[in-house]
This record gives sequence, structure tokens and C-alpha cells, in this order.
Amino acid sequence: MLIALPTFTVPYFLRPRFCRVGRVKTFSVNKLPKIISYRYSLQPTRAYSDDGGQDEIFAAQAQSSASADPQTLDKNSSDANDAYLPLFIRMLGLDNSILDREQAIIALWKYSLGGKEYVDNIMKYGGTLNLIVNLLQSDSHSACEASAGLLRVISSINSYREPVAASGAIEAITDRLGRLGMSPNVKEQALCTLWNLAVDEKFGAKISRSDILPLVVKCLDDEDMNIKEAAGGLLANLALFPSNHKNIVEIGVIPKLARVLMSNEKDAKTIRKMARNTLLELAKDEYYRLLVMEEGLVVVPLVGAAAYKTLRPALYSWPSLPDGTAIEQSTPNTPSRYGASELLLGLNIGNKNVDIDESKVNAVIGRTHQQFLARIGAIEAENNNNNDGASTSSQRLTLLPWIDAVARLVLILQLYDESAVSRAADSIFDASINEHMRCSFKEAGAIKHLVMLISHPNGDVQSAALRALDRLSISTNVCQTIEAEGALQPLLTLLKQSMVMASHNLRAVVLSILSRILDPNKEMKYKFSGERTGESVAKKSASVPSSKEVTTEEPDSSLQSLIDASILSCLVQILKTSPPDLQRKAASIFEFIVSTGTPIDNLISVGIASSIEEVFLQKCSTVLLEYDGAEIEKPEIQILKLEEAGQAVSATSHLLMKLLDHEVFRLVVNFKNLTSHLRALLQSNLPLEYKNMIAASLIKLTSESGSKFILDNPVNIEVMLYETIPRLIQLLKGPSPMEVKETAVLELNRIISEGMVDSTRAVASQGGIFPLVEMLEKGSSRGVEASLGILYNLSMESENHSAIVAAGAVPVLRKIVLSERPPWIRALRLLRILPT
Repeated sequence: MLIALPTFTVPYFLRPRFCRVGRVKTFSVNKLPKIISYRYSLQPTRAYSDDGGQDEIFAAQAQSSASADPQTLDKNSSDANDAYLPLFIRMLGLDNSILDREQAIIALWKYSLGGKEYVDNIMKYGGTLNLIVNLLQSDSHSACEASAGLLRVISSINSYREPVAASGAIEAITDRLGRLGMSPNVKEQALCTLWNLAVDEKFGAKISRSDILPLVVKCLDDEDMNIKEAAGGLLANLALFPSNHKNIVEIGVIPKLARVLMSNEKDAKTIRKMARNTLLELAKDEYYRLLVMEEGLVVVPLVGAAAYKTLRPALYSWPSLPDGTAIEQSTPNTPSRYGASELLLGLNIGNKNVDIDESKVNAVIGRTHQQFLARIGAIEAENNNNNDGASTSSQRLTLLPWIDAVARLVLILQLYDESAVSRAADSIFDASINEHMRCSFKEAGAIKHLVMLISHPNGDVQSAALRALDRLSISTNVCQTIEAEGALQPLLTLLKQSMVMASHNLRAVVLSILSRILDPNKEMKYKFSGERTGESVAKKSASVPSSKEVTTEEPDSSLQSLIDASILSCLVQILKTSPPDLQRKAASIFEFIVSTGTPIDNLISVGIASSIEEVFLQKCSTVLLEYDGAEIEKPEIQILKLEEAGQAVSATSHLLMKLLDHEVFRLVVNFKNLTSHLRALLQSNLPLEYKNMIAASLIKLTSESGSKFILDNPVNIEVMLYETIPRLIQLLKGPSPMEVKETAVLELNRIISEGMVDSTRAVASQGGIFPLVEMLEKGSSRGVEASLGILYNLSMESENHSAIVAAGAVPVLRKIVLSERPPWIRALRLLRILPT
């Protein structure tokens, strides 16, 4: 908690007038006995709140301008100063001249710098605060500065904050800061007063909701460092309360504080600390943490300098890039006498300049910087100096620019401290928010260490490493590196263990990583990501420090582990009993296994056919429950469940199509049950994008099963009604080009013209009337003619008349008839049918 403490508050104004008949007699402060003058400076200290807690403050430490220590002054001198206190308070009255009021407020400000006892003396006089606040509106810069300074001192005492806020100080300071041409000293004192008031959550909320917050953020760009520190301290106190976070973030404080933290401005240590504290408080919220990381800052755990003593970097080793790429030794394999060859290797290799990727350069810079700090024992020196004694290393965090943060986290992964390693892996999970950060961790060599931690005996370390790998594997390039580092085998072992231990969380994370490594479409993804198809990143030495060479990986050993009966049984069990998300991933892995040429007999022996049927049956039951209204849930939850069910059904349908290509599978599959389940799913309210694969599976099932089920199960009609027509209507409604829409209208007209039962009802129920009327206005002659044909067929059912009229068809049809365009006869017939 930060507080700014210069001087203490002012007492009540007693109003006796010093005047005689005919004129007012004014008293000059300079002619009164001299009150001891104090000078003050901002010094970090500790303040004790009323409840016994400690808060860090920046207090103005009063120092006597005289050569003697103030504590050695005679008691008589103090009593003499106190004797004039009522006089100065009376001089604050509104009936005195502005000069007298200015001299009085300055004297009281200096008097209050003596400490809490002096402030208590001032506060004995009721109503003084109102007079002090009134002087904030003065045109005199000296009076405003003294008034704000006195409020700053008073508000630094816990018991006086509420009276200060009740006197209207926040509103008066807001009005004052909004004026142009305000003195820097006045601005500093006013901001420090708000800084002190923001210690209280109630007053902090009032400040954050006022118009002053944008002015405070603007002060972060001020040239005066004292003003910047006051603004930063105020924001740091406001950020301590989560209720203020929304207001702080909405005014754009995160980008400004990030720039302050990453600046190299001289004498900005204090403001950087305040900016770091504010951003760390905001980063406790997951969404705001993303905003902070988008500015190039990453949250990094502080593990204590002692943890880095276990780091043992090699004293002599041939240079390599952080990701492990070695550099071929073109010189004799003997080190030079003074290590000059190794030093110059980074500048020139083989008498040729080397163009290294920027990502690798950043990784080298970050690694070099962090290893140097670790070796000299200064890696957390600044944070340790500023650390609170009450906090522990397990709770402390800091913010670093992303280059240093990535290197620091990879360095922590190499320590022996299990708690530190676990926290570093969690930070990697949080920081991997985009492709840039994921590839940065890859280039920094994080993948190798995380893969090694998969087999760590500590469960917390293992879970943290798996979560980090799961987030990193979203990137196709990083996923390829994970595979090359040998992660497949330990992941398969963990999958079997998760089934034995019934650990759902472990199973979900492991299956997520495996589904990306064993993605059946990964070859196409590698093409688009710039990697060669069917190749894996390998650790090979390179003549220059360029990107890793790739080599064809022999799949025999990994496939042998994958097609092991125990692994296949685990996947079948997941397909039968797990939630939809895990079913989708298991189906994807099975599809990869099928595509590698694995004998289908191995899959049949573990029950792949019955597991596919079980998935379809489960999803049919889920859809029926939705129809029956047995589960009354929020619409968002229902939509999410249908989305997950659709993904699982689509992935399983795709697997079914792959398996139907094999004769041995067709001999054991139950065509009748599968067709029945898929027809029910096709007619359900699953999202349309997933019905495409269901329809394709149905058609393939029908063709493979022969003609014995065609008469009893009109699959083609149902595919048209529940997949083809809705998909065409969706094209008409969407932002597709006019050529695509016209093609959809022509196809829709063909389907309806063939006289398919319930086809017109399907068009109307899917909301196709409005886009068809729109096609009448904007389409070409072919599109207009096809739309007229569809609308004419729809008009044969009277319940569609109102919808056609409401869509605005009548004016468009009249226009076509009057223009005598080619389809005007059909338009006239449609007009005669409609109730116009």
C-alpha cells in the first residue's frame, strides 16, 4: 500500500475580526515570532494503520532548517509556536484578505510538517478543513500549493482521511487538476493527497469513478518526475482493490504503464516500481493479464537468488543456439589459448557473415543476459532489495520484457527447486498466448526441458509441464518440435497410467497433446507452416546457426508403441465413456492410426466397431433429452453441449468413413444400427456445419450396404431435407458473393422441381423466403427465374403467403410484371395467388 505524506491538516476557522472602526488592521506573518521552518523530502517509510497493519508510504520527513535537532528545542519554543496557532487559523477566514489567508496557510503547512502531534493541534479547531479546501480554488499558486500540501499531510494520518474526503477535497482537486496552466508543485501536492486517500477502498472507488482518472493517467507523460511518481502511486493504490480495475483499464492505463516500466529513463526507479506493482495487481485477472502481455511484458515468478546456486552451466562448451542447434566445428577441435575463437564465432563463421533469424538472435541475447546475471548472483537483486519481508518467494512475481522473461523461465526450468520449476512451467502456460510467444519459447529451448519433466516424479511439476506443452502444442511448428524431442512415448505411458488412476484432468491434457501430435491432417498443416511434409525436426549440427535441419523420422518405433493393445484399449474406453471433447480427440487419434496402414484387425479386436456405435447412440440420447425438455438449462449451456456433441459426432463419422474402406471392417459393422443412429442425428438440432460429415457417412453406409436398406430407409431424401437444403439456405443468408448465391438458388430450385416430399416445407422452416425475395431484386435473369420458381412452389401452401408478402415480394413482382422481363408471366401468376 502506497501513501504520500508531506504535511498534516488544518483546524477550524474561528472568525473574530481584527479590525477597528473604519478600517481593517492586518497582521503580517513576517512580524510574528518566527515559527521553526521545516524542509521535507520524500523518503520511503512505514506507516501503521488503525488496525495494526503496515502500509508502505512515501512520507515527507520533516527536517529542521536550523542547525539544532528539533527534538532538542526547548519546550518553551514549542509552546510559543502553539500560541499563535489560533491566530493563523482565524486568518484563514473568508473575510480576510487573500494575502493574509495565503500567509496563514503557508505557516500552517510548515507547522504541520512537525509530525502527528502538530496535525492534531490543527485538527482541534472544527471547520478548518473546509477553509483549507476553499483555498484550492485560489488564483495564487502559493496558496494552492500550501493548501494541497496541508491536505496531503492530514490525509496521511488514518483517522483524518474520512474528514478530508467529507470536506469535498476530492471534488475540489478534480476541478483544480482540470484547469490549464496549473503549477507543477500544486499538481504534485494535489495528486499526493489523492494518493493518500486512495488507501481507503471507499475513497479509492470514488476517485476511480470520477473525472479525475483520465487526468491522472495523462500525468504519467509529464516531464516532472515528481508528478509522474505521484500519479503512479495513486494508480498503484487504486489497483489494490479489484473493484477499481475495470475503471482503470478502460482509460488505457496498461499501455502507458508498460512504456514506463520498459523505459530506460534516468532516475525512474521509483516510478518503474509503481508501474510494476500496478500491472501485477491488474494481471491477477486473466483477461487483464492478456492485455499486459500484449504490451510485451510477461509475468515471471521470483524464486529467490538461492535457487540459482544450483545452476551449473558448462564452463567450456562449443557454442550452440538456445534451442539446441549445434554449430559445426570447421576449425581444429582444440580451444584457443584465450578463448578468442569462441568469442569471435558469434560475429563471423568461416570468414562469412551469417544472417541469423531475429527470433534466434533474441533467444541468444536473452539467454546470455540471464545466465550472466545468474553467475554473478544479481538475477533478482533489484526485486530482493524492494521486497517486503512479509512476503514469501512462493507468492512473489515480477514483470519482465518478453525477451528476458522467456530466457528467465527457461533458466528456471533447469533448476533443482521443484516449486520454482513448477511455477516457471505455469508461467510458460500463461505466456503462450499467441504464435509469436510459442515460437519464442521453442527457440529458447524450453521444449526439451518440458518434455523431460513429463516423467518427473513430482506430480505438481509433471502437471505444470503438461499444461505448458498443451498450450505450446497449439502451434504446428512447436508441436513438430515436441514430437522430435521424443514426447510421444512418455505421453502414451501417462495415458495408460491415467486410465488406471482414473485421473480425468491428466487424461484430458495428455490426450489433447497426443491429438495434435497424431493429427491425421498434420501433413497438410506442415505444408502451410513452411515445413516439409512428413518430416520432423531433428537435432543435427549445422554449419551455420540457421534453423534446425529436418530429417525423415522413422515411424516404426513410435507406431509400435501406438498400436500396442493396451494403448488401443485405452482409446476405445475413452471413446465409449468420456465427455464429447475427449471422444473427438480419441476419434482423431484412431483416424491417424488407420491412415498409417495399421492392420484393421488390431482395431477390431479391441472393439472399435461397438465403440463407434456407442458414440452415436449417446449423442442421440442427448438430443432426445433436449427435445423432451428433460433438462432445463440456460440457452448458452445448451448451445455449448450441442457444439461439443456435434464435434464428437463429426470426428467419429470421419473415422467411420475411413474404416468403411476396409472389407474386414465392413464384415463386422452393424449397418442397420449405424444408419438408424445417423439418421436420427441428421434430423436433430445439431449445428449444421457438423451435419455435412453425418450426411457423407450415411451416403457411404448406404452404398456399402447394398440395396436391402434403401427402401426401408430413404437416406437420400433425409440428407436433402436435413443437410443439403439447410446448407443452401445458409449460403443464401450469409455474406457470400452473388455468384455463389445464384448457384445455391439454382440447386435449390432443382431439388424442389423434382417433387421431393416436404422440400418446400424445409425451405420455409429454414427461413429461405426472405433471401429468395432479395434474389428477385438483385440477382441475374437466371437467379430471378429460379427464385420465382421456388416462391411459386412455396405459394401452393397457404401458410407461406403471409411470409412471402412480409418479405416484400409484392412490389418486386409488380416491378417485374411492368418491365415485362422474361419471367414476367410467372411473376404475374404468383401475384394472382398471393392475397394482395
